[in-house]
Amino acid sequence: MSGYIMDLRKIVGHRTLIQCAGSVICVNERGELLLGRRTDNHLWGYAGGSVEIDEAVEDCARRELFEEMGVVADELEFFCVNSGPEAHYVYPNGDEVSNFEIVYLCRKYHGEIRRQEEEMEELRFFRVDEIDLDEISPSIRPVFRRYIERFGPAGKQ
Repeated sequence: MSGYIMDLRKIVGHRTLIQCAGSVICVNERGELLLGRRTDNHLWGYAGGSVEIDEAVEDCARRELFEEMGVVADELEFFCVNSGPEAHYVYPNGDEVSNFEIVYLCRKYHGEIRRQEEEMEELRFFRVDEIDLDEISPSIRPVFRRYIERFGPAGKQ
């Protein structure tokens, strides 16, 4: 959780916050998506997190990808904005957010894939047709639906 959000939580408790986030779907040369199983809800998702004060959203996305998955993004491509009622989320600890998430695709990257132990139980590449939406964090399922609509169940880019 970002310092900014942690500071706000001290004031507002579990009340709903509007949370701006930068996120990255990392895609390898075979069209597989790098996903991590989250430690808080045990569901799969891509790298992402809250933008800090005065941080560019692209920088946030790059930072989160590196922190959570050990990957350095060489290039980011805008994919979509995830917001609205479907992006609303209540964390297992009761913290509630209304997400406004800018999602990027990253096909060019380097680094050693490694999980951030506090946030990810495991990391794994998935073929698009292997992804079970019921196993994806609820607030980002719309992003996966868009991905499948755009690239198909085989993930053809």
